[in-house]
Amino acid sequence: MTKTHRIAVGGIHTECSTYNPVLIREADFAVMRGEALAASDYFGFLPREDVQVLPLLHARAVPGGPVERETYETLKADLLSRLEASLPVDGVYLAMHGAMHVDGMWDAEGDWIKAVRDLVGPEMPIAVSYDLHGNVSQRIVDQIDMFAAYRTAPHIDVAETMTRAWEMLLRCLRTGEKPFVTWAKIPVLMPGERSSTEDEPAKSLYAALPGHDKRPGIWSADQMVGYVWADEPRGTAAAVVTATDAAEAEAVARDLARAYWEARGAFAFGPVTGTLDEMLDMAARATTAPVILAESGDNPTGGGVGDNGLVLKALIERDWQDALIAGITDRPAVDACFAAGVGAELDLSIGASLDPSGVSATARVSVLTLVEGDGGAFAQAVVRTGGITVVLAARRRPYHNFADFELLGLNPRGVGLLVVKSGYLSPDLAPIANPNLMALTEGVVNQDIPQLASLHRAPGIYPWEPDATFTPAPVRSARA
Repeated sequence: MTKTHRIAVGGIHTECSTYNPVLIREADFAVMRGEALAASDYFGFLPREDVQVLPLLHARAVPGGPVERETYETLKADLLSRLEASLPVDGVYLAMHGAMHVDGMWDAEGDWIKAVRDLVGPEMPIAVSYDLHGNVSQRIVDQIDMFAAYRTAPHIDVAETMTRAWEMLLRCLRTGEKPFVTWAKIPVLMPGERSSTEDEPAKSLYAALPGHDKRPGIWSADQMVGYVWADEPRGTAAAVVTATDAAEAEAVARDLARAYWEARGAFAFGPVTGTLDEMLDMAARATTAPVILAESGDNPTGGGVGDNGLVLKALIERDWQDALIAGITDRPAVDACFAAGVGAELDLSIGASLDPSGVSATARVSVLTLVEGDGGAFAQAVVRTGGITVVLAARRRPYHNFADFELLGLNPRGVGLLVVKSGYLSPDLAPIANPNLMALTEGVVNQDIPQLASLHRAPGIYPWEPDATFTPAPVRSARA
């Protein structure tokens, strides 16, 4: 008779720039609990033959600043109480990001996963899935048995990665095999915009990973870019290998680490980059459309604030025609638009509503569209000033998918210039960019990495120390 395996499922997923002054609070998280988690599209695709899913809690927030400590502790306590009520279980799967920074805590995922380990005990297999822009630590490695990370950036293999972690856990439960994790720190940190897997050298480095998976005793070979905008001790790139063969695991980790280190100087931006003025000059000369301009320093999916009016101010000064900016987070401006109503004209200050160090722009605008959100939290307003259409959001969020524009009655394909707060473009927008430009603007996710304050990272990390040396030194999990 086939055994039914009881697997507890939960996790927490966000990315936190320590340079961002705006804390992520409870209202910023979308939280799935219990059966809502089990029925969600996010987890619903996982294979469930001979499995009883025990859904706990999964919390996800748009990247931003550090997570407020009280919010974190509340979510962790909720997860643990649900896990305790679900015992006994046969295994645990945690869907994580890996770049969460909690206010006053250096290794948030290490704390979260260790709390789960302490509750379920040393014999319980735990599998995790990560974003390749997560940071790893020995504390994390010592709590887990299986690890899988995205192999694409932009991330188009989320479902495949989650399934890989899930299938490893089921393999462990079904066969009795006991995998362990081996990892090697790589003293390199770079932004995702310089390490897209659509561009070399990341393209080849990540294309090699499935071949390593086929080596004897290897279950999953993963390459972590790490998260560059968190100034914390655990911040590095890393090779992470799940295996049952210790010697082979160390060999794979060493090979991955050495290849990544040797390629460190070759990583480069995929799109055309330059200052904002340079990119706008280029956009003005373009004879094709839509020109898509990514404002990289204020990218909310990278941990940016999302409220800077810098580009809007520049376009107003140039009297730009046929531009769409999507979008700028400004709750007071949205509220003012709702108070005025569709069709109204009003003088509006836009930008720097969350981070006063940002830039604001003042303009006479016409209110074109108002979209109510859940309790007002997701309220949006579309306004126009001169030849510029601007999407305003009451809550921090990106505009990277066609559905974001369709909800507002906007067509990103039909404008001369589309401005988005982004780094590399999303899978929806990249194919229509004609051309794809990225402005290296100021902000809490600034692309000028060597100029970022680095007070807490380990010494010897490239590019802060361009002449650093490195010899891979794989380390096994204490659970091995």
